[in-house]
Amino acid sequence: MKVVALVSGGKDSCYAMMKCIQYGHQIVAVANLLPADDSVDELDSYMYQTVGHQIIVSYAECMGVPLFRRRIQGSTRHQKLSYQKTPGDEVEDMFILLSEVKKQIPSVTAVSSGAIASDYQRLRVESVCSRLGLVSLAFLWKQDQSLLLQEMIANSIMAITVKVAAMGLDPSKHLGKEIAFLQPYLHKLKDLYGINVCGEGGEYETLTLDCPLFHNARIVLDEFQVVLHSPDSIAPVGVLHPLKFHLERKASHSLSGNDKTNDLCRENISSVCEVQGENPKECKSPGEHVPEVSDLIEVSSHRLHVSKTEKDNTFSLCCWLQDPLGASAGLQEDLKLILRQIELQLVGYGLGWEHVLYIHLYISDMDQFTQANETYVRFVTQDKCPFGVPSRSTIELPLIQASLGRAYVEVLVANDQSKRVLHVQSISCWAPSCIGPYSQATLHKDILHMAGQLGLDPPTMTICDGGSTAELEQALQNSEAIAECFKCSISTSTILFVVYCSTNIPLDERPKIHDKLDTFVNQLKLSYLDKDAKPDVLDPIFLYILVPDLPKRALVEIKPILYVPDTAETPEETFCELSSTVAPSSFGFKPVEWHDSCIQKCVIHGKICVVVLSITSEVAMKICSGSMNADWSNGNHQNSFTENQIKRISRFCIYLLDKTVLENGFSWKDTMSLRLYIPQNLHVPVETISSLFEDAFKELDQMKGGAKVGGKPIFNLVPVLGAGRSAACTEDIITCELFARKY
Repeated sequence: MKVVALVSGGKDSCYAMMKCIQYGHQIVAVANLLPADDSVDELDSYMYQTVGHQIIVSYAECMGVPLFRRRIQGSTRHQKLSYQKTPGDEVEDMFILLSEVKKQIPSVTAVSSGAIASDYQRLRVESVCSRLGLVSLAFLWKQDQSLLLQEMIANSIMAITVKVAAMGLDPSKHLGKEIAFLQPYLHKLKDLYGINVCGEGGEYETLTLDCPLFHNARIVLDEFQVVLHSPDSIAPVGVLHPLKFHLERKASHSLSGNDKTNDLCRENISSVCEVQGENPKECKSPGEHVPEVSDLIEVSSHRLHVSKTEKDNTFSLCCWLQDPLGASAGLQEDLKLILRQIELQLVGYGLGWEHVLYIHLYISDMDQFTQANETYVRFVTQDKCPFGVPSRSTIELPLIQASLGRAYVEVLVANDQSKRVLHVQSISCWAPSCIGPYSQATLHKDILHMAGQLGLDPPTMTICDGGSTAELEQALQNSEAIAECFKCSISTSTILFVVYCSTNIPLDERPKIHDKLDTFVNQLKLSYLDKDAKPDVLDPIFLYILVPDLPKRALVEIKPILYVPDTAETPEETFCELSSTVAPSSFGFKPVEWHDSCIQKCVIHGKICVVVLSITSEVAMKICSGSMNADWSNGNHQNSFTENQIKRISRFCIYLLDKTVLENGFSWKDTMSLRLYIPQNLHVPVETISSLFEDAFKELDQMKGGAKVGGKPIFNLVPVLGAGRSAACTEDIITCELFARKY
């Protein structure tokens, strides 16, 4: 990509440019914001570093690229963490500046910044980039600061301190010193006082005088003045005010004439553009318009189906089109109808997209992912989700074969606004970016819902080489990077790993996938426990789903769900019965020892109960032992079941789920989500299976109460190619995934 780099003059923005080049991008311009008054060194701004701005004008000649500059007219008006367009805010100056860059250099597609740890700065750069249709590049984001500082020095960035404001840093001693000279002392201050060695806490600021990007010349500071802003005895604040500097040509490059002073540079550089003017008019994309309810296309009630769990404060809402005759108008039209229906359902509950925590987007053809996304972003937008956009996973399923149209959407909804969203749109070395309106993770009431993670190399956003196990390892590393932002680890806090496996994985690779996952998690757990000495860890459930395809033709996508309690709490996990309540027999089933082998569960006392129930062929034979024919006895079943056999299996599933939930102190009213994974080769229509499970719940309610379906099914029936406890064995007849929680 062709990149305009935001530069403050500091080491971070310069090193970020070097990383851009390392990853194959081209710096075609630099952009800088400076005070309106040349005599002012520093503004009262959380957004911009301006100390040393008098020297930035030389960057154009040093680098041989145009420099765009704008004098800051605005101030800090929008003080919330997430930024929204605010007239008169200093962020609007950046918008005006980059708008002019884009106007003069239309080939620019990305913006580089040196953000390392400041969400405040990153979110504002991302907001401006989003408005301008540019990609944000932040290759230093979330990197270890000690390693970063060492890399900068090793890569010949020669930067001096131009501001100090921390314990142990004295303006009279430490201003004007090179970072290579100060590095040992900064580490000492880190050990003593916990400072950020890269100055991310405002401890110090730098000015780059030379680096490998300065092809033509280096900057020589001839004279400066130390200005004391605060004489505090513990942490005095001072800045360096440049008085005189000149450019010194490099041997392999010549400047026009001899070394030039700053005055001469200011007069002769034609590649410096001073950007004036007000905010340009923004054109909203026509795709952002969502028709009013009155514009909705009428869909016959027998085609449009909705399911909803009964939990009041957090519930799952699912919508799909029953399409037995293949009457679908196409993926985009199906998805539009479904998203409109979900929107209407949310409005009916007094809610909106801002209350959605997570979205499962199932489509019939991954080749149409782009079209599906175009439709999706018309409904789920940043403007509609001021508290953060939902996390999302996108999977191809055999929807057409199951007569479910071309799109199927499930949303997890909360009736409060307490969610905490991690949404990093910048491409970085940290974890894959989420440029669109979906986030990496959403934390709500101690549960972390993580977006589906592919084996993407974060800085290049390409699937890593090496096959399915290499992709899985990279996806797990990405998941761990996200978990660390919430001060937890996937190795100790995961309740459930759902692993989507593409049919493109060679058969001989599939047995290795669970081994890789198990090894990675256990090794990570050991290192995490050694580091933090946390004795209480969860033993996660593993569920593997075989699907036709995944985004970017990935072989594996992993979706972890984590328990992240307040720091005052510790996970209290149990796999034993937590209640003296004994579930009575129902549907004619009674407890038998082999029933336990069907269940994986993770229970956090009084809070969470997650159950995965696997009905294998062997289990199905035991359930239906009285109605199996000779072919079954000889193993020639190939998942061929009669409707009566599926009816009995459905009753067994509800019986065993009911028993497990009750024994652990929960009820059906606590259910947040219940998915039933049905393999395509079951040879029983999905509509029939859905009706059988609906009838089973009604019977359960008649027998015991407490499982009322409220006019809608409380489960989501998900057609798949296979499901099971390992990637090598995804041959379950039916798999049930239940998530219940108490508040």
